[in-house]
Amino acid sequence: MAGRPSRAAVYQRLDDAVAELRDRLGGLPAPAEADDIWSDIWHHEAHNSTAIEGNTLVLQEVERLLDEGRAVGSKPLRDYMEVQGYGDAAKWVYGEAIHPGDLAGGDLITLQEVRHIHHLCMTPVWTVAPHPHATDREGPGNFREHEIATFPGGMKPPTWPDIDALMRTWVTKVDDLRTPPTPLPEALAEAHNEFERIHPFLDGNGRTGRLVLNLLLGRLGYPPAIIFKRDRERYLLAMRKADQGEFGPLGELIARSVTANLYKFVMPAVAGPVKLVPLAALATPDLSENALRVAASRNRLQAVKGDDGHWRSSKKWVAEYRKTRHQRSK
Repeated sequence: MAGRPSRAAVYQRLDDAVAELRDRLGGLPAPAEADDIWSDIWHHEAHNSTAIEGNTLVLQEVERLLDEGRAVGSKPLRDYMEVQGYGDAAKWVYGEAIHPGDLAGGDLITLQEVRHIHHLCMTPVWTVAPHPHATDREGPGNFREHEIATFPGGMKPPTWPDIDALMRTWVTKVDDLRTPPTPLPEALAEAHNEFERIHPFLDGNGRTGRLVLNLLLGRLGYPPAIIFKRDRERYLLAMRKADQGEFGPLGELIARSVTANLYKFVMPAVAGPVKLVPLAALATPDLSENALRVAASRNRLQAVKGDDGHWRSSKKWVAEYRKTRHQRSK
């Protein structure tokens, strides 16, 4: 039985998927060009990122709230407002996540954009459940003026008078992501972890930090990373390791998330029914990537093996295979 792939292999799989998207499929489409792709990502991100923080809405409730503005179910009002704010902020992030070439000479992200994301994300919930200790100067979009207690893993956020200077330095350092000295997922992990260690806002730092991470990913030509609620403990453990300067586990989690989104949401929609894509982009819960690979190697599934050793097929060919997969070979 094959073991768990190495971290280097996980990073290489991401690089291969991004190269496939850019070189063969035209790159990451803008939200205006592919609303269906971004809508699926939007629902899953808003659901999972808020669920990590304890939100109780299920995916179907999130979809109805974001698509129709309807608060179905009987959950606390705070939970609906949290999801609405996150959805508003995520939609803005997707719209601003432009391609790298459009940023020539500009900052990868600005301090104003960070504060704007927090303002969008936190304003709805703040209207019904503001932080009980907030002053008038600590509302959505404003840095905290309180000290933060040490976190369970031992990380102590900096004193609040230092936040403005630390965030200005952080914004400057983030520009190094264009040509990172380490694998990009680990450079992103370091930037994400440093944002959370600074903890610039009184509340909503986790949600804002993940939205900021996704703005950076989009501007580098990658789809968003969705940290699923089932991975909450892995994410928190990886953050604690990053607090100690070990960025590999968090980098791997980010890389796996982005790769999964590329294969699940982006490639199948961009390719349409007939363009060839890696088998991972055609896999479904009842037809795994490995099952497709076996079918291709046995000539049961029409597919092409590239010079890189990877099989590629199309939605059309997989649909044809589904019709005959249970028939005996002659």
